[in-house]
Order: sequence, then structure tokens, then C-alpha cells
Amino acid sequence: MQRDRAQEMKINVTREVDPDERRCAMDPAAAQRLIKLGAELTIESGAGTGAGLTDDAFESAGAKIDSNRDRLIREADLLLRVGRPTQDEIKQLKPAAVYLAFTDPFNDISTLKSLNEANISVISMEFIPRTTRAQKMDALSSQANLAGYAAAVLAANHLPRIFPMLMTAAGTLSPARVFVIGAGVAGLQAIATARRLGAVVEAFDTRPTATEEIKSLGARSLRIDLGETGQTENGYARALTEEQMAQQRTAMKRACATADVVITAAQVFGRKAPVIVTRDILDAMKPGSVVVDLAVDNGGNVEGVVPGQIEERGGVKIIGYRSLPGRMAAHATQVYASNLVHFIEEFWDQESKSLKLDLEDEIIDAALIAHAGEIRHEKLRALK
Repeated sequence: MQRDRAQEMKINVTREVDPDERRCAMDPAAAQRLIKLGAELTIESGAGTGAGLTDDAFESAGAKIDSNRDRLIREADLLLRVGRPTQDEIKQLKPAAVYLAFTDPFNDISTLKSLNEANISVISMEFIPRTTRAQKMDALSSQANLAGYAAAVLAANHLPRIFPMLMTAAGTLSPARVFVIGAGVAGLQAIATARRLGAVVEAFDTRPTATEEIKSLGARSLRIDLGETGQTENGYARALTEEQMAQQRTAMKRACATADVVITAAQVFGRKAPVIVTRDILDAMKPGSVVVDLAVDNGGNVEGVVPGQIEERGGVKIIGYRSLPGRMAAHATQVYASNLVHFIEEFWDQESKSLKLDLEDEIIDAALIAHAGEIRHEKLRALK
């Protein structure tokens, strides 16, 4: 996106439309970096409230504050957000504007199509490639890290016993047993946090490469011989066959039955999360056990999990909270805003003071999912 040399690019940030979303797409430190680039940055009044950020803090960093939400959307050359826009907001965006956020197109293709029909360039943070150069922009990983931490802390809070072993005059309290399913970024952080809290941790991942990472955190790696599994080029586990899934559930049923806490973090990029913890597995768990489903925003790993709620079945508490990183909104905002600014800095054209969308660049090619009236990814074009 190239602009006249004399005109600064208008980068605007508005509040999120999801009432449960407390994160913001900007913080004062990231705002200072954008302003140094020569951008004109305006924040909607109150946009940072959920993350503990005041309008005064943004103004002190050099950003402008505006309470007119419609104007901010209408005049933005680049609109920064955490989540998707509404249909009404899409109608207000000007043609050729850039929308930079998590857009979740596999679960909501209609919003992407509406953005594309409005000639909006869409950069989706889910599609940032997992390469060394793009690591500082990898918002999926930065948010998943916090989600894993939040999952372990939530489980500890809801479990009717403590995590660590404790030796008292009245006797020894045995440590809690935690079983983590999926050892990606979120799962590994859940393992590390549960270990720091003193739990005995066991974990499983279909990718053979995850075994050493699990062990390096002091957890035991559950071995299930599933035959050939592997991972995608993005580092996600490949989808299993029905036969492999059945074999996996049998072994997991035994592990879950002895666990006090089960944390599920198994996801396949571009597909609905696999159902791993079935009702019969839940029935085998001890009353008082806790299950935290980290994949609930993508369909859930636990059969019948209710998004946004805590349920109890047979004495087992199932936590299906959405957007766990938002429960750590201050730090989630800090790292997400930094991810966004790293992206903008990488592709900033100093002469025109604007974002340059170089379609030949590998990062732009991967993350720019809609541009100039075209949905650029084959898998997304095929979605109805």
C-alpha cells in the first residue's frame, strides 16, 4: 500500500466487538514505535481498558485519542484489531484499506468473503509463517504461550487439592497428577507451569519430535505406538486416521483415569480440533478432577464442551473458557501489539510513510489472505 509522500498513513485501533475480549491491539510502548516510523496513530477512547491501559497512557506515548468509533473505522488506512470485524464495520471500511488481526477464516469464511468483496486487504495473524525471520511476528505462538500458562493456573484454582507435595505434621500430601494432551506452544507452557507449581506431569503428542521437548521440561512422555504421524510444515500435528484416533483414546483413557487434571491443547491448522476426550473417558475420571480444553475456540478437544462455560459431569469439572490469553490481558496485549508492530516495521516504506505489501515476500505471501478483490489461498477459496 503506497501513499503520497506528504501524507502519513492513518493507523487506527478500535475496541473489540466481542464482549468477552479484554485484549487490545496496541499498548503505549508499541504505539511509540509506530509513531517513530512516521505513522499517524489514533486509538479509540477506552480501547485499552480491559488490559488496564488508560487513554492518558496512550496520549503520553504520542497517540491520538478519538471517541468516534465510526470515523476511526471509516478513515483508517490500516485498522489494527485482535479479532474479526462485524458486517456493519466492513461496510464502513474504505476500499484498499488494510485489516490486520486474527480473522479465523476457516471457522468464519463469510467474514473473509465480505472483506474481500469490499476490496479490503486482509492480513491474518494466523497465517504468519513459522520461520526464523517471522518469529517476532508470530502472534499465534505468543498468545498460545499465555493460554498454556492460564490453563495450568485455572486448573490449580479449581482443583480441590494442591499441586505440590507437602509434608506436614499431620502427614504427607501427595502431588497432583496432570496429563497434558498436545505439546505445541500452549501445551509445553502448560507442562512447564504445572511443573513449577509442583505437580507430577505426563504429556502426549502425536509428533515424535515433541518427546524430547516434553522430557526437557521434567515431564514424562506417554508413549502410544500410532505408526506414522509427523507434523505439517507449520509445526502442527497431522490429522490422524480413525484407527489411530481409536488407539490413542484407549491409551489416553488409562492416563486420564489416574490424572487429577487433564489439559487438552491438540489442534490441526485449518481444521476443526479433534475430539480426543470422549464421554467414556470423562466417565472414567475421578470425581473432583478438572479438565481444561484449550481448543474450545476451534471446536474443542472434549466431547460436549460448552464454549465460555464451566460444566460438571459426574463430579468432573470441564472448563471451556474462550480466549484464555485474554484472561492475562495486560501481557497478552503487550506481546500481541509487539507482534503487530514488528510486522509493520518489517514492511514499512520510509519514503511514502506507509505499509508496502510486497507480494513476492514469503511472509506477505503467506499472511495476506485477501487483496485487490482476490482470496489468495486455495484452501480458503474452496470454503463455502
